[in-house]
Amino acid sequence: MIETPSLVDQYCHGVLRTELGLGTFEAQLARTEGPPAPGTTLFDTQTGFAVRRWCPPLLGLEPHCPPARYLARRRELGAVEAGRRLLRGSGITTYLVDTGLPGDLTSPPELAAASAADAHEIVRLELLAEQVADTSGTVEALLANLAESVHGAAAHAVAFTSVAGVRHGLALAPEPPGPGEVRGAAARWLAGRRVGGELSDPVLLRHLLWIAVATGRPLQLHAGLGEPGLRIDRTDPVLLTDFVRATAGLGTDLVLLHGYPYHRHAAHLAGVFPHVYADSGAALVRTGARAATVLAEILELAPFGKILFSSGAQGLPELHVVGARLFREALARVLGTWVAEGAWSLTDAQRVAGLIAADNARRVYGLG
Repeated sequence: MIETPSLVDQYCHGVLRTELGLGTFEAQLARTEGPPAPGTTLFDTQTGFAVRRWCPPLLGLEPHCPPARYLARRRELGAVEAGRRLLRGSGITTYLVDTGLPGDLTSPPELAAASAADAHEIVRLELLAEQVADTSGTVEALLANLAESVHGAAAHAVAFTSVAGVRHGLALAPEPPGPGEVRGAAARWLAGRRVGGELSDPVLLRHLLWIAVATGRPLQLHAGLGEPGLRIDRTDPVLLTDFVRATAGLGTDLVLLHGYPYHRHAAHLAGVFPHVYADSGAALVRTGARAATVLAEILELAPFGKILFSSGAQGLPELHVVGARLFREALARVLGTWVAEGAWSLTDAQRVAGLIAADNARRVYGLG
């Protein structure tokens, strides 16, 4: 039996503090642009079925119970108690939390208290830039405050994360933009934005990435599936190849988040470049009962010391549970099969499981 007693969730978000009805709960299960097919619900997905398999026992119900019964039990316990039971039943011992999403989500200290685990902050670069722009009246102030804010955040954050792929696409010019180019882009952005306006200018996105690289903190880059309606052909991690090559040898590790359905491309980059790591998280949550197949495809190409577990969970504590349980099940199935076939020894399988579950993340993020 392959065991993973400790899990470091290297990328997730906080959980919602509010009570959820059927519609609002389902909306968190699968982020789509519209309702499900007539006569079905968003529980009729791999993620929805995985929630029904793994979460009801943590709330005192049988596996696979109907959604209505599960949600009634959830309301009976209340959001706080249900969240506490779910998080503590996930087996995750450390959370790295992207605090860059809007909404009533728990902070890293709140998540740590609810789960009886450790939690550390990941700073989202684009949100940081938007907050700086809200309080910077001139181009000179914006650029000075931006550099100061990123380097200041590096003092407490375990990593930076970027959604440049979501905002623009990953086919960005790989080199740092020149000073004149940056000033021109900053002037256009300030002149055309309102308070809270999103950053999508490719020059400023590149500028942000290179400021983050200079801090030496790990830099997470979103790739593959993301927000509803996203053109995923623009988020294939292979589009980052030139940027990856340009950052080699600078001392900053790059972590390719999510990746699916381009997870093999992410695994390839992790295999070629010493400072690149591949995330196995959201791919498993999305694929549910097929998670072992997807994980095996990542293991085909990426060195075992370059793969990191995450849940990618957002909003629902159930997604932390599902991310952890699917990962454990998939890893045990894949590695256990290889041991049974004689391709691997049990000792090697157990060591690799520990690397992917926690040890790689501890090394990359300096968690001790």
